[in-house]
Amino acid sequence: QVQLVESGGGLVQPGGSLRLSCAASGTIFSINTMGWFRQAPGKQRELVAGMTSGGTTTYADSVKGRFTISRDNAKNTVNLQMNSLKPEDTALYYCNLRYYQLGKFYDYWGQGTQVTVSS
Repeated sequence: QVQLVESGGGLVQPGGSLRLSCAASGTIFSINTMGWFRQAPGKQRELVAGMTSGGTTTYADSVKGRFTISRDNAKNTVNLQMNSLKPEDTALYYCNLRYYQLGKFYDYWGQGTQVTVSS
């Protein structure tokens, strides 16, 4: 069983910064992807950024150049540094862990942390 705990959300003004953190515990496969999804009111959950245990990163086009994902494989943590925040970034952000085994994938989710960008 894998558990993910997020922290770091809050209210910031446009142009501000936030750093989200997520810690995974339990039985963690060494080869996996950890990342962040977000869901705004009336919209589907979307991938914001992801990073494999090998260091490969993926970003949504809307956050490239502003957000940076990082992780510590030994500690099973993943962070999301969010700079130059825009009102459009307002959403509930979820930490995600995905691993593959014998051609199948398994997803684990955090409880979500709210990010609100407003004047």
